[in-house]
Amino acid sequence: MTIRVLLADDQNLVRASFAMLVSSAGDMEVVAEAGTGREAVALARSARADLVVMDIRMPDLDGIEATRLIAADEDLAGVKVLVLTTYDTDEHIVEALRAGASGFLVKDIRPAELLDAIRTVAAGESLLSPGPTSRLIARFLRAPDTATPSAAGGPSGLSERERQVLALVARGLNNTEIADALGLSPLTAKTHVSRIMGKLGARDRAQLVIVAYESGLVIPGAV
Repeated sequence: MTIRVLLADDQNLVRASFAMLVSSAGDMEVVAEAGTGREAVALARSARADLVVMDIRMPDLDGIEATRLIAADEDLAGVKVLVLTTYDTDEHIVEALRAGASGFLVKDIRPAELLDAIRTVAAGESLLSPGPTSRLIARFLRAPDTATPSAAGGPSGLSERERQVLALVARGLNNTEIADALGLSPLTAKTHVSRIMGKLGARDRAQLVIVAYESGLVIPGAV
């Protein structure tokens, strides 16, 4: 199945470079390009995109608010947002994840990494740049107004095995890697992750990461 990609960045050269890269992949196509956040929201609806590559710093409507509007629109329930940022310490990344982004990457990644990231997020996985993740979550925990609904009660209602799986999700492992670490089949690992999301009311794996850190199951900087 071809992944329909919408590119949202206010810099023409950046969009053109990403468009050439995405178009070179046989399993994805660029269906639209947006130069502002408001255009990104409108085009996500009209172009029937599967995934939006969204720059955080956008004119007219920033990438965070654009992500929030896309995530809140029932007609766009299947649209994923992959946020790109210039700096891995961008203070707005956690806000983007809370707004509904399924992951983030820094713009200086290798071309193949961006294509892999698009495939990962389009497949329903979350993707967080490994380096800055613990720092971002640490900042999230220090913020007084960033409690998430899914964190209510934390992982206390999970079984021991589910807690183990959640901890590995928070460390950035995918289902196959979780299966290898725990001696499970990939299907069983996937089932555990889905069940955990249901129990915690989490929207996606990115939110599971935040729950794991917020509850103390995983300690920032200890991964």
